[in-house]
Amino acid sequence: MIQLYLIIALALLFDFINGFHDTANAIATAVSTRAIRLRYAIFMAACMNFIGAILFTGVAETIATGVVDLNQVKEGPLVMIVALLSAVLWNLATWYLGIPSSSSHALIGSLAGAALADAGVLAVNFHGFITIFISLIASPLIAFCVGYLLFTLIKVTVRTISIYRANYALRRVQIFTAALQAFSHGSNDAQKSMGVITMALVSFGVEHQMVVPHWVQIACATAMTLGTSVGGWRIIRTVGTQIMKLKPINGVAADISSSLIIQIATHLDLPVSTTQVISSSIMGVGASVRKKGVKWGTAVKMFASWFITVPVTILVAFLLFHIVHIFA
Repeated sequence: MIQLYLIIALALLFDFINGFHDTANAIATAVSTRAIRLRYAIFMAACMNFIGAILFTGVAETIATGVVDLNQVKEGPLVMIVALLSAVLWNLATWYLGIPSSSSHALIGSLAGAALADAGVLAVNFHGFITIFISLIASPLIAFCVGYLLFTLIKVTVRTISIYRANYALRRVQIFTAALQAFSHGSNDAQKSMGVITMALVSFGVEHQMVVPHWVQIACATAMTLGTSVGGWRIIRTVGTQIMKLKPINGVAADISSSLIIQIATHLDLPVSTTQVISSSIMGVGASVRKKGVKWGTAVKMFASWFITVPVTILVAFLLFHIVHIFA
């Protein structure tokens, strides 16, 4: 049972880190346009994250069954411990460097890598893994297109209003869109740790179905809320200022676009990367404003970090499993 407690502790730590790592994306646009002060934005995001996290469980059940086949793994507890350690290390490294990397990619890659190290290809549910991977890859592309189209529509709608007046009014609106963004983040991202804890509970025989218990929802929501309260200025600076120069009109379009994509994915029980979706929405809005207005150098670095996350975390978890196995 010590292993079960360790898995739960690591999963909550992952959610805590996810809170200050990924939630920064949700409030980056509102903070960078000065629609809301950082400390108020963090408090608002923490509250909305908690509400979002306790309302949904579909994504958690997808994570619990879609990556690792518990019937094939030999040492299920060790697989989960190593996967969480790998994901936590990757999140801390990218947070320190200020790279808005994907916690979702990190966890899913780590689960696959640890399962491969334990029992080979049979331990990975490739149908579920590919489905999840497609949703992770497709969502930022869709977010880019939606951001581009939505901002084009907004430009047409407010063309008779001066930019100054539009920005003044939309700065108020942006507080609500940032809250919606934080709610969406909580509704999708917090479920990933719920899924791992549920896997562990079933593996240890504490639960008999892949259904997330209410106490797991509350624990993960609380961990993410506490992490959010710490903030994540490094990520806010990258997303809010280094992709494009944001104005309230841009921020509103980006927030609505990304929230829409994340909410659709959550209702389809699909995990997506809120980091990728939000950043891609901003890029789509920027491209609609003026293609040269997007700092494509930053965008290229972000895309590179997204694409390397899954293979790198697979490798890290694979190696870490063998190292831990020697001393376990």
